[in-house]
Parts: sequence; C-alpha cells; structure tokens
Amino acid sequence: MKILLGMSGGLDSSYAAALLADGNELEGAVLLMHGETDTEAARRAAEELGIPLHTVDCRELFRREVKEPFIKEYERGRTPNPCVLCNPRVKIGELCRFAAERGFDAVATGHYARAYRADGGRYAIARGEDTAKDQSYMLWGLSQEQISMLLLPIGNESKQKVRSDARARGLSSAESKESQDICFIPDGDLRGFLADNGASAQPGSFVDADGRVLGTHTGIINYTVGQRRGLGVALGQRMFVSEIRPEKNEILLLPDGGSHADKMTVSELNFQLLPPPAEGQTVTLELFGKVRYAAPVQLMRVTVGARTAEVTFSQPIRAVTPGQSAVFYTADGAIAFGGIINGAS
Repeated sequence: MKILLGMSGGLDSSYAAALLADGNELEGAVLLMHGETDTEAARRAAEELGIPLHTVDCRELFRREVKEPFIKEYERGRTPNPCVLCNPRVKIGELCRFAAERGFDAVATGHYARAYRADGGRYAIARGEDTAKDQSYMLWGLSQEQISMLLLPIGNESKQKVRSDARARGLSSAESKESQDICFIPDGDLRGFLADNGASAQPGSFVDADGRVLGTHTGIINYTVGQRRGLGVALGQRMFVSEIRPEKNEILLLPDGGSHADKMTVSELNFQLLPPPAEGQTVTLELFGKVRYAAPVQLMRVTVGARTAEVTFSQPIRAVTPGQSAVFYTADGAIAFGGIINGAS
C-alpha cells in the first residue's frame, strides 16, 4: 500500500512508521498547525527510517477551526477539548485531503486506538488494547470517509512495548517524553493565552442556590464546572463551581458533596458504528459512556435522535462539564457515537 503517515517525531508516530515501512510504500507528513512549529524531530525520524517527509501548512485552518472556537467556548462558560476539534477538522482531515490528492491508499497516525469496518459496512474507532493509553475518546468526531482511510498500527500495542521495541530498533524517539499540555499553550498558562487572544474577562458575581451573592469572580473564562480550588473567595466551607451562567455573568457555587449529576444532554452528534436515526426518530440503547478523557466508562441509558441525545447514568457522575465530549461505546469497545455535553442535572 501507499501510505501517508502523520509524523511529529515523537515515539508513537515514529514507531508506527517503523511498523508500516516494512512492505509498504510509506511517506511521512508533518503538519504545521500553530506558531513556529518545530519540525526537526519529524525530519530526524523520517531520515532514520529512510522515508520522504512532506510539510503541510495548516496554520490558518488550525486558527479558524480550533483556536478560535476554543476561545469562544470559554467565553460561553464552557470547557472545550481542542484535540476533539483538531482531529477531524485539521490533523486527520488534512492528512486525508493531502493523501487523496496525491494518490495514497491510506493515512496513518500513532494513536492508541483501533479502526475497523463492521459487518454492516459502517466504520468505527474502537478502544486501544492499552486501556491506560487509549485515545479513542479523541477520535469520536471522525467521519465515515476519514475512518475508511485510516490505519492505526499501534492500537493493539502497549506503551511499554512500543518504547521497548523502539529502543531495540535504535529509534532516537525511544527516549522522548510525552507532552501533557495543550499543543498551542505549551507553558500551560490557559488564562494568559485567553487574555492574550482577546477573550472577554469581565468580573461578575459568585452566587449560591438562592441567588445570594457570595463574592466576585474575575471573569467566567477563568473557571470550569467542578472547580474547587483557586476560587478566590473564603466561605467557611468547601465550595465548587456547579454552573457557569454567561448570560448573567455569574457563577453558581454549591457546597462540596452536591457536585454529582444523574443525567445530561448531548448535542453536535457524530455517528460511527451506530447509524444516525432518521430526522424526528429516536432510539433508546444501553451503552458504555464516558464524560471526559480520563474518566472511566460506565453503563448509561441513552435516548438518541438525529441531533441530540438524552442520557441517564447508572451511577451519579461528578462535574459533568458543558463543552466537554461524551463518547458512547458498545460492549466490545467500538464508538457508537459521540457529542458535546450541553448540561447536566
């Protein structure tokens, strides 16, 4: 096969390249997505493996499709996950576009997840074999066409084995560290990034369940649902952010212990293994869902239509956060569908 592999120069993409280079016509692509992207690590990895490397400039697309929506979501009092937007709209989306234009048979990345075609003909992402590193949650937004082109060669591997085998192959990336930060905020200063990019941060009120003012906040962009620390008010008991109300510029604080929800609503749906219901129709299913990347899955009762889903948890969940993704899996780990959390109760 003629395969285009997205390369960062890190361990996972370099090891994926090493696996695919044997028996395939493999070429790499490094995506320029923000600022002065350092491409040296990707170039070094490509040279070690003896494969050509393309450079794809996605900076304007990344600004429009990831950075600007990210800022706007915080201004709306929501907490977005930029990787969820980036994968279908930029990273994998642009790999697929570039590959299709140049006659590649498939694209590949170093994600810890699996891509497959179900018996019914639909394509889906499934959880990776290494549950501690599984990245399927970040890929729920991929389209059927994108998944049909996608290879995920390390989806059945453990991180430990990948690093060990990379050392044995002499890959310089074998000792590379993992990045935990948002890629366009490498210093981790989210508040500074939002302020530098013109996000509005007007002071407003903290209120309790009865509407009494408890103090002043510094701007809703500086808080997230479930937050307990750094509120800047002393109230004699531990409080957490229960709700952010941008239309009133106020933040509801509740005593610690009242932070769990039984239900949520989800919109902006993308269907993978589950065919989308017809407009005006709904289907009720029991699926395994998760409400943030690091959360465990739990059984949930889901009534899903073409555009929205109503979800009931089997056990209450803490800090269900508007703007984050909800992803729903079948019993064997395939993504049925995913969407963006609107609210919880």
